[in-house]
Amino acid sequence: MDEELDFDQNKIRKLQELRNKGINPFGYYFDKQNTISEIRQKFENVSHEPTSEEIKTAGRILSIRGHGKVMFADLEDYTGKIQLFFRVNELGEEKFAQIKENIERADIVGVIGNIFKTKRGELSIIVKKIELLTKTINFIPEKFHSIVDTDKRYRKRYLDLLMNPEVREIFKKRAKIISTLRRYLEDMDFIEVETPILQPVYGGANAKPFITYHNTLKQNLYLRIAPELYLKRISVGGFEKIFEIGHNFRNEDIDSTHNPEFTSIEIYYAYQDYNKMMELTEKILNHIVKTVNNGNLKIKYKDYEIDFSIPFKRITMEEIVKNETGIDVFAHNTDELRAMAEEKFMEDYEKPQNQRQFLLYFFEKMVEQNIIQPTFIYDFPIDNSPLAKRHRTKENFTERFELFVAGTEIANGFSELTDPLDQKARFEEQDSKRAVDSEAMMNDYDFVNALGYGLAPTGGVGIGLDRLTMILTNNVSIKEVILFPQMKSVHEKE
Repeated sequence: MDEELDFDQNKIRKLQELRNKGINPFGYYFDKQNTISEIRQKFENVSHEPTSEEIKTAGRILSIRGHGKVMFADLEDYTGKIQLFFRVNELGEEKFAQIKENIERADIVGVIGNIFKTKRGELSIIVKKIELLTKTINFIPEKFHSIVDTDKRYRKRYLDLLMNPEVREIFKKRAKIISTLRRYLEDMDFIEVETPILQPVYGGANAKPFITYHNTLKQNLYLRIAPELYLKRISVGGFEKIFEIGHNFRNEDIDSTHNPEFTSIEIYYAYQDYNKMMELTEKILNHIVKTVNNGNLKIKYKDYEIDFSIPFKRITMEEIVKNETGIDVFAHNTDELRAMAEEKFMEDYEKPQNQRQFLLYFFEKMVEQNIIQPTFIYDFPIDNSPLAKRHRTKENFTERFELFVAGTEIANGFSELTDPLDQKARFEEQDSKRAVDSEAMMNDYDFVNALGYGLAPTGGVGIGLDRLTMILTNNVSIKEVILFPQMKSVHEKE
C-alpha cells in the first residue's frame, strides 16, 4: 500500500528530471575492478601526487560537500569507505556542474580515477569519471549511521544494514562461523546432505509444529521441527558420517533465545557414542572460536569472559542439581519433592510425576541459567529423551548430553537409539500424550521400520547456530543474529 512506502516526492521529481535530460537513473552494469579495501591496502603508501594507475570502483555516496571549484564525497562499499575528490580542472566546468546537480547522498555510483593523498594525509580518489548507477528515492536520515530503533531495525533490516556497519559485521561473522564449521567437518570426510522441510510426520524433537495442507495430495504436511529422523534414515542406508545445516520451524514462543524459524546443524557419526560426540562437539567449537576470534579462545559475552579451551567441563544432571541447589532428588519421595517445588516456585510444581521428572524440573528452574563456562550436562532421564539410547548402567536414564554456555543450551546430543522395538514403544508413549501435550511426538512407523533394517551404533549432535552466533558476537537477542527475525505484522500490531 502506498502509505507504507518511504518514497520522497522531491527525490521522485529529481528522478524524472534526470530522465527528461536523457540520463538513465538505474544503470545496467559497471566494470568494478577494485574494492575499497583493496585500494586502501595497495595504495596506503602513495604520495600527494596522483598515481598513473587508474582504478575502477563503485559504491554508495555517504556524504557530499562542495567548496567552490572542488567537491568531496565519501564512498562506501561492503569492504570500507574512501574519499572522492572532484575538481573543475580535471572534469571541466560542464561535467563538474552536472555531477554537482545530479549526484546526491545515498546514490550508488561507479567511479574511475587515480589515487593520491590530500595535504591532510587522507587517501582519496581524484575522479576522472563518475557514473550514476542507482538513484535513491527514499529519504535517508542525515546521521547516516544512526538507526537505533530496534523494532524498525528488524522490520527494515535493509536499512539497518545500510546505516549500521557494525550490524553488517555480525552477519559477516555468522557466515564465517558456518563456513568454518562446514570445512571442519568436510576435512573429516563428513558428507553434507539435505532432508525434507515439508514432512508428512513431524518428529526429532518435542515441539509444536506449523501445519499446512497440500491440495494435490489432499493431506496435512508439517514444517520440520528437526531433521533428525530423516538423517538417521540416511545412516541406515550406509552413510557413516553425515551432517545437515538447515532451517527448522517450531510454533513456539518468541523471546531472546527463540525464533519460530532457526538454523541448526545436525551431525551423525557411525560407531560413536555420546562420549565421543561430546569430544567432537568441543573440538568443533574450539576450532570455530579460534578461527573467528583471531586465535583467541576467550570471548566477552555480557559481563562474562568465556573460555572455550578444551576439554569443557562435564557433569551429570544429578550431580549439578545436588551441588547447586543442595537437593538430593533421589533421597526424597515425590510428595517431598513437590512440597519443595511449591515452596520455591509456586508454579508448575504439579507437572512432575516422578523423581526423574523432578530432577529435570529443578535443573531447568534453578541451575541451567547459572552455567556460564562451556559445560556438558549429561545422563538425562528417559522421560524427556525418546530418541536417545538407554543408559548402559543407569536404569531409566539415557545417554544424552546438552552443552550450556552463558546460561543457554547450545548443543544437544545422544548415543542414538538403535533398537526398533524400544523406539516403537517410546513413540507410542509419546503419541498417547498428544491429546494433552501439543509438543509430544507423532508415531513415525516408517522410521521405526527403517531401524528394523539395522542402524549401526551411532552418535548424534545438534548445534544451534543462531545461539552460537549470539555468544560469539556478544548479542543477547536472537533477533540481532537472524537477518529477518519473525515479527508481528504492523497491521495486527495496530
